[in-house]
Amino acid sequence: MDVIPVIDVKHGQAVRARRGNRASYRPIETPLAEGNDPVALALGLRALFAFPMLYVADLDGIEGRGRNAGLAERLADALPGVELLIDEGASPCSVAAELATARAGFTPVVGTEILKGADDVAALRALARERYVLSLDFKGEAFSGPPEVLENADLWPERVIVMTLAKVGSGEGPDLQRVASLVEKGGARRIYAAGGVRNRADIAALSGAGAAGVLVASALHDKTITAGDLDEIAGRFRR
Repeated sequence: MDVIPVIDVKHGQAVRARRGNRASYRPIETPLAEGNDPVALALGLRALFAFPMLYVADLDGIEGRGRNAGLAERLADALPGVELLIDEGASPCSVAAELATARAGFTPVVGTEILKGADDVAALRALARERYVLSLDFKGEAFSGPPEVLENADLWPERVIVMTLAKVGSGEGPDLQRVASLVEKGGARRIYAAGGVRNRADIAALSGAGAAGVLVASALHDKTITAGDLDEIAGRFRR
């Protein structure tokens, strides 16, 4: 079971995400780092546990304001050996071009919320499935993206995130039914659950639903998932 910490970045600062309402995100306050510099937070997370992966959402890129220049490179320099899952709002065509020169350890994330139509779907189909991660984005009960991408698992890469934005930072628990349904649809693909994970019990429930991993943020900052929990999860929930 992979536990993947999340850093959301807006205007160069790490912010606290809640329910996908990005306009209300504020600079983070956390016991894991002083201030809200994304690199300082990443180092604080790594001090808590030797996470093999880190998910970074560049909210400025996702919302079309322009990416936080140099963010991924700074994180890679600070965290050698950690795979960075980077969502910068890049289209499949942009990702295809970037993969040709991508630094080792960078894995782009394509979020369905930025897919516009048939051309993007065709470009998604052409991407090397082992080179990127797809985020199936849900806003409330609605899927955000071309319906074909949700319905046709043949379009999915080897790793897929089920992103329930309304659950993010809510403390309401994950959407187990949705995750289980998409695990079944995905077959051998590794499905990661994002949104609502509160504690070790939620992680156990998601493992039981077939998830290969979880994305977490608030539970780490609020200490409802501790270093001891992470050690136990690493040993107990192997997938």
